[in-house]
Amino acid sequence: METHFFTLQEFMTFTKGVAYLLMGCGLIGLPLYWIFLTGRDDEMRRF
Repeated sequence: METHFFTLQEFMTFTKGVAYLLMGCGLIGLPLYWIFLTGRDDEMRRF
């Protein structure tokens, strides 16, 4: 997958889109990871 950028506008639009996707994944992934970490502590205390 080779992408050629002919103008600065194309490059900026592409990188902005990638940044938005990464931020969206982080906003979804970090809370899920936190729930995973804190949920395991509660289960271990029962035993």
